[in-house]
Amino acid sequence: MSGEREQSEAKTAQVNPKAKHIRSWGDWMALILLIVGAVIMLFPIIILTMNAFKTIGDYNATGPLSLPAHPTMSGIVSFWKMSDFPVKLGNSLLISLIVAVLGVVLSVLNSFALGIGKVKGNRWIILAIMLANMMPQEALLFPLYTMFKHIGLYNTQWAIVVIFTIIQSAYGTYLLSSVYGTFPQAILEAATLDGATRWETLLKVVLPISWSTISVLFVFFFVWTWNEYMIPMAFLMDDNVQTVPLALATLQGQHTMDATTLAAASLLSIIPTIIFFIIFQRKLNQGIVAGAVK
Repeated sequence: MSGEREQSEAKTAQVNPKAKHIRSWGDWMALILLIVGAVIMLFPIIILTMNAFKTIGDYNATGPLSLPAHPTMSGIVSFWKMSDFPVKLGNSLLISLIVAVLGVVLSVLNSFALGIGKVKGNRWIILAIMLANMMPQEALLFPLYTMFKHIGLYNTQWAIVVIFTIIQSAYGTYLLSSVYGTFPQAILEAATLDGATRWETLLKVVLPISWSTISVLFVFFFVWTWNEYMIPMAFLMDDNVQTVPLALATLQGQHTMDATTLAAASLLSIIPTIIFFIIFQRKLNQGIVAGAVK
């Protein structure tokens, strides 16, 4: 009997590895739909890239959907020189990185106080933060303009840093406070019994567990700040403090750009965020699928 059992187990072990590679029709359909969805999502970027390397003659002769017959970087070089792109790129990177870091730090500190510290009236505070976060940016322009004009920060990068740090941290506080509100009390009590202070509990217990969620907030804050247009347009007047989206919009107003130069400018403006997303893609995926508590 033991010999027959061993033989049956051996046969099962041989069959199972092959069985793992068998896909059902549902799996194939899901895979096909995902591929089609990916192509649809990437189609605008593909068209943008093709047109960025075309000559204006190729574009006029064959339209936007054809491959470039005579690939050239003239559109990219033209926008690079007209907009002083390295300066705009540096401004966008500096502002977005500072806002992402400060926004995450404020979100964590606020959420720790509201979700774990159990500040009195925390629900009303979170509700007020959520309602403030829903306020349209147009309603903020005049009071912010008046305030920054009086304190001497108008037309400086620090005005944008302060504004978007508060805006982004409001969303981060609302999100993280709901996560920290469900934090297991047993872990916090164990840390307290071990003699951990509030700071030690935050740094050694809470942060390691919620690091994936914090990484997602960091990526979102960076991309959201990079793409902002309205408030920077109202607060950054000088050419040497403007950001990449402003450079694109300003050149469209000052110069008549052909379609290939416009495509090249748009491509240059989104490449940094694509690179940033690729670098932090693993952290982003982990944060989306991970739970609040491991």
